Amino acid sequence: MANIKSAIKRVEVNNKKRSQNGAQKAAMRSVIKRVEKLVEENDAENAKITLQTANSQIDKAVQKGLIHKNNGNRQKSRLAEKVNNLGA
Repeated sequence: MANIKSAIKRVEVNNKKRSQNGAQKAAMRSVIKRVEKLVEENDAENAKITLQTANSQIDKAVQKGLIHKNNGNRQKSRLAEKVNNLGA
């Protein structure tokens, strides 16, 4: 553990930020799983609504630097493809 006051503060701030980032990523993963579950159940209407929420969560994670931009775009694309194939 650090002895210097500023280093102690940085440790506290980093721990707080890590827990907030973990909660944000967990929420994002949960909504992605919810969309995939609705796709499995062939519930197109609710899947489309939940897809919008998922896209929003993914965009927020990208904006905060929790996931890479390409990773976010890939996840959104795969989810959209699954939801769009329900109508076909």
